Amino acid sequence: MSTQIESVFALARAGKLHASHLIPAHQAAGQAQLDNISPIDLAVIGKIASGEAADVQAAVNAARASFESGEWSAQSPAERKRIMLKWVALLEQHAQELAALDCVDAGKPITECLNTDMPATIDTFRWYAETADKCFGRISPTGSEALGLITKEPIGVVAAVLPWNFPAQMYAWKVAPALICGNSVIVKPSELTSLSAYRMTQLAHQAGIPEGALILVTGTGEQVGEPLGRHEDVDIVSFTGSTDVGRLFLKYSAESNLKEVVLECGGKSPQVVFDDAVLDEAVPSILAAAFWNMSENCSCGSRLIVHSSLKDALLQKLKQGLESWKVGLPTDPEVAIGPMVEQAHFEKVASFLKNPGKNAKLVHGGRIHSELGSGWYIEPTIFDGITPQDRLFQEEVFGPVLAVSTFDTEEEAIALANDTQYGLAASIYTHDVRRAQRVSRKIKAGTVSINGFSEGDITAPFGGFKQSGFGGKDKGIEALDQYQQTKVIWYVNQ
Repeated sequence: MSTQIESVFALARAGKLHASHLIPAHQAAGQAQLDNISPIDLAVIGKIASGEAADVQAAVNAARASFESGEWSAQSPAERKRIMLKWVALLEQHAQELAALDCVDAGKPITECLNTDMPATIDTFRWYAETADKCFGRISPTGSEALGLITKEPIGVVAAVLPWNFPAQMYAWKVAPALICGNSVIVKPSELTSLSAYRMTQLAHQAGIPEGALILVTGTGEQVGEPLGRHEDVDIVSFTGSTDVGRLFLKYSAESNLKEVVLECGGKSPQVVFDDAVLDEAVPSILAAAFWNMSENCSCGSRLIVHSSLKDALLQKLKQGLESWKVGLPTDPEVAIGPMVEQAHFEKVASFLKNPGKNAKLVHGGRIHSELGSGWYIEPTIFDGITPQDRLFQEEVFGPVLAVSTFDTEEEAIALANDTQYGLAASIYTHDVRRAQRVSRKIKAGTVSINGFSEGDITAPFGGFKQSGFGGKDKGIEALDQYQQTKVIWYVNQ
């Protein structure tokens, strides 16, 4: 492994990977810290500053002052682009370090962090940097009596509240578009995974982004997330996480300044396999959708809805495909499945192994590897015979447990796919182009992929229907909309 990776692993073993607030001219209100416990082996790998309301207040004050001063918000788009690209260069130099931080912090396989997460993170920053001087306002189609200018302005102070499953990538999805629009951004990472956010924010300041324009406050949801959600001087909260916590941010907004709220919440995504699917082509994508990142993924294809004529053959191929999915310590480059992120989450996922459904049949897996590290290692598991009445069909697991159901008609397949409170993503496997078009239009989900599992690349907006969220999109040009407000300037010709 590289020197950067080995250095991070050594610091983790020594308990020296720390993260603190990055708030200009501010001493933390208290000295409280949280043990940063790695899900790999329960080792304390460092300390995380435990923020409180006074730290949030200092962060908002600094962000507002920076925004009103214009040190970042009034910079020309070309200058913001130049500085952002300097940040991209630093991220590239430290990519292996950042990958290793997410590995030890979240229990993510190091190979995935290196080959998927960090390239996607850096591409996100680069792509949004390049949009800075390529988005224009409009002129209203008036007569000669007036000139109407339709302009976009930064919304102000943005609170980005991040999940723990993709620490670096979710940071990029929110921070990059918010910053490039000229906002001041306060980042609240998950208390479980603060290390890469801390390091990337340091590198941003090194690149020249003002400290008041990009601020980090670490700590729990109760102590930091709620005060941000309730703060009268925060203009928007962009949140990715559970639907239950998303509801809280709507409540905080309603009870404070009616700040805008963007939610990307849970999912229970269907994978629909029709009778003309080519199974050998479909299997790798089905497995990736179901088990990639230990299934700790909002768009996880956790419901496999397969035509009854193909079910037995498909399940056999899935079992064969899983033979190469090694469960083990995520620092091992050969490992595909690491631990669940924390004890409470592990217990939740494990409960589905005990109670998958009335007529559920274990097809593969079901084992908890208690002999590995923390003991929070669950092998990829497949249950057949799951019906819409079963908990495993309806509830988001966020762990490696796949529910299998069957259908006989297209209408039945669509009904099963839509029988959920969520609507984040879906996959369809068919080589009938007309069927693919029909079904993709009828499935209620923000992203529908055909003959593969995908959330689309950085150009494609990402977000859900129903209780998977609303208010804006991550990725794509559409992500800029939520971090800007539209102003009309109307010149009257006398």
